[in-house]
Amino acid sequence: KLMFDCLYVMLLFVLLVGAFGAEEDTALCEILGSPEFPLLSKEGDITIGGVFSINSQISSPPLTFTDAPEPLKCSRYHFREFHFAQTMMFAIEEINNSSSLLPNISIGYQIFDGCDSNLPSTRAVMGLINGPERTLEKTCSSHLSVHAIVGASESSSAIAMLQISGIFQIPVISHFATCACLSNKKEYPYFFRTIPSDYHQSRALAKLVKHFGWTWVGAVRSDNDYGNNGMATFITAASQEGVCIEYSEAISRTDPSEQVTRVVRVIQSGSARVLVAFLAQGEMEILLEEALKQNLTGLQWVGSESWITAGHLATKGYSRILTGSLGFTLRKSKITGLREFLLQVNPSQDPDNNLLREFWEATFGCSLQSSPHGQTQCSGTERLQDIKNPFTDVSELRISNNVYKAVYAVAYAMHNMLKCGQSGEAVNHPCIWKDALESKQVVKHLRDVNFTLQSGERVYFDENGDPTATYELVNWQRNQAGDIVFVAIGSYDASLPNGKQFTMIGINTTWAAESLERPQSVCSESCLPGFRQAVIKGKPICCFSCIACAAGEISNFNSAECSRCQLEYWSNEDHSQCVPKVIEFLSYGETMGVLLTAFSLFGASLTLVVSCVFFWFRHTPLVKASNFELSFLLLFSLTLCFLCSLTFIGRPSEWSCMLRHTAFGITFALCMSCILAKTIAVVIAFKAKRPANTVPQCSAPLQRTSVLSCTLLQVLVCLLWLTLAPPFPYKNTAHATERIILECDLGSPIGFWAVLGYIGLLAVLCFILAFLARKLPDNFNEAKFITFSMLIFCAVWVTFIPAYVSSPGKFTVAVEIFAILASSFGLLFCIFAPKCYILLFLKRETSTLEEFSPFIRTQSVSVQLSKSTQEQSSVKGKKRKHGNLQFKYYKICCLFMFQV
Repeated sequence: KLMFDCLYVMLLFVLLVGAFGAEEDTALCEILGSPEFPLLSKEGDITIGGVFSINSQISSPPLTFTDAPEPLKCSRYHFREFHFAQTMMFAIEEINNSSSLLPNISIGYQIFDGCDSNLPSTRAVMGLINGPERTLEKTCSSHLSVHAIVGASESSSAIAMLQISGIFQIPVISHFATCACLSNKKEYPYFFRTIPSDYHQSRALAKLVKHFGWTWVGAVRSDNDYGNNGMATFITAASQEGVCIEYSEAISRTDPSEQVTRVVRVIQSGSARVLVAFLAQGEMEILLEEALKQNLTGLQWVGSESWITAGHLATKGYSRILTGSLGFTLRKSKITGLREFLLQVNPSQDPDNNLLREFWEATFGCSLQSSPHGQTQCSGTERLQDIKNPFTDVSELRISNNVYKAVYAVAYAMHNMLKCGQSGEAVNHPCIWKDALESKQVVKHLRDVNFTLQSGERVYFDENGDPTATYELVNWQRNQAGDIVFVAIGSYDASLPNGKQFTMIGINTTWAAESLERPQSVCSESCLPGFRQAVIKGKPICCFSCIACAAGEISNFNSAECSRCQLEYWSNEDHSQCVPKVIEFLSYGETMGVLLTAFSLFGASLTLVVSCVFFWFRHTPLVKASNFELSFLLLFSLTLCFLCSLTFIGRPSEWSCMLRHTAFGITFALCMSCILAKTIAVVIAFKAKRPANTVPQCSAPLQRTSVLSCTLLQVLVCLLWLTLAPPFPYKNTAHATERIILECDLGSPIGFWAVLGYIGLLAVLCFILAFLARKLPDNFNEAKFITFSMLIFCAVWVTFIPAYVSSPGKFTVAVEIFAILASSFGLLFCIFAPKCYILLFLKRETSTLEEFSPFIRTQSVSVQLSKSTQEQSSVKGKKRKHGNLQFKYYKICCLFMFQV
């Protein structure tokens, strides 16, 4: 039984296979649905398909769901698209007549109407793939009736076509699809185009807007792949350029009229005076119709290449809205023989062709057949030479040139494929015959195509299938006849380095409403130099308030931030530029410098006068008793003290910085040394227990030695200071930010305070010794005046220290000069003023001891050592017990002698 069942199954299988085989032999490969027929076609060895939006409006009949859907109806004849189709035919005819390009091979074409819509474009691709026959061979063959497709004129339609053609690896070369998304080779590996990507155009538009200072713009786009992708790139690039978008609206041809009305009202109510319109021609016409109704004028339009050179928009009533428009478009080109080819188009060439008949009737406004609606019948004498419309116009061959280049790119790719073993040509691939030509092989050779047209233009594709992005900037201007012309006023080349891509030619520009003055479109007025932009919370960055820059900062027009000046510079009054800081130092030209100089010279002159007085009365007992040598040395040092203050005035230099402190230290050390010697002499003279001890302790050589030793010690300190770390000029920028204080840096603070400390030590010693001798007998008050002078000196310099540390800038130097002058005047007046008073105002010749005695306490008595020696030798043999009495007598004799 099991064996029987197996045999039954095998028999049934053989019967089924036979039945299916018999059915397959009788079946045919048949297209489902109605075939698509081309509007224009020609047979050839190689077939190139073409899809153009010859009609720009589509109407879909209602669906009943009981009968088969009626065919789609396209209307609104588009002369420019028919011009593109004829350009493709012209290029193919030109190649077929060429003996160097595809010799002995003819190119045919099949041209379909894409109706500027996705569905008809998709049906056109299906028609190109399947062919016009409903029933094919007995077996469905993989052989395609088309090898490449030129089209479509719109990005969304091109994407829809690629969804079908990509399955069969058919290359599509578009002349007008600019969406940047089509550069994605992973999604669209079989797509090429002869027009640059919108990525470059959108960035060029952003640079254009920025160039003219429009930072506040409106935006409107087509609600499709072309408009959405292009506007997205523009907004990103505009943001990078500092341009803000007030609003961004989208419209579509399928939108209800209320939507378009709303968009125009948004544009009209906006504050932006510049409108960037990234629209396809269909949407642009819809928007302009509504703009005319609402009287939308005065806007500066910036357009995309889709409509910026559309001649039919300029010839209609839209010119009063669009005059002055700016936009980037492709460079103009010239195609020799194209005009003559276009003017030959006539319905008589193919009387059964509905497309030619529609073209003729739309061009001349007549009917080739009798019309029941009373339309004028064509006379047959109509001539295209008398017509000026987008079809016959060859002055602006931009997109038409792209069609021309696309056909030639396919021809050169096929030429490179089919050349095999020809003389003088390298063979890098196996031989391919035209009968075995496959579309995927065309794709491979299209990537490597590189040729030059008769016009000199080079054609090639980059790794994304795109050409080099070069544009012309055109401006809508009126010529003398009142017609709108597209005048090139600039260019953009994406292959150049950033910063050199966008250039202006220098031609006068017409602006919105035919104004010669460039419109302004900003959210906030420009910030003047000296102010920075402060973004207003909740608003775009282009809406800002202007805040003044801080001291020491500058800005230019519309600066986002203030820039701080360099260390030695400061902002001017307007904060618009950095100027060198004012250099501050105590100069001879300012009031303080003049006063201090005057006091210094006055002090030095007064000291010289005192010296002259002392020299004139040098033979008087008073002068002799004042230790003539030390007094003159003291007066000399005081003169130097007054004059050394002058080294502190004026612009500090390397030598003046070293001189001022060392001169100050040495001169005051000499001065203090002289006073110290005088004080010691007085104390020794009146405190000695034995007169014999007074002579060696008060001798003149010893006094000179002491003065010299004390001074040389200060000189040694100064030499060490100058050797190890000398003072030097220093630009102090830390104390005052708005100016530079030019001062002398101490080099080594230890050296400065050592010099000052040594002078202070000498002054303190003088003060102590004078204080100890303040109660000398017989009203002798020389030591009291020295005490008082040292008290003033110490008080001045003790006060100087905090004032010196805390005084800013040039006042530091002024404080030091004041301390020098004050201490010098104190020494001069306290020590020498009483003596000069006695010498100048009292008559010594008639003065008696009694008359003179009241002034004894003001004299500085120094024992005359030579006379003291004689007195001591006269009592040398006396007894020791009378020594004290003799010493007292000696002092009384000295006093009496000085009175005489």
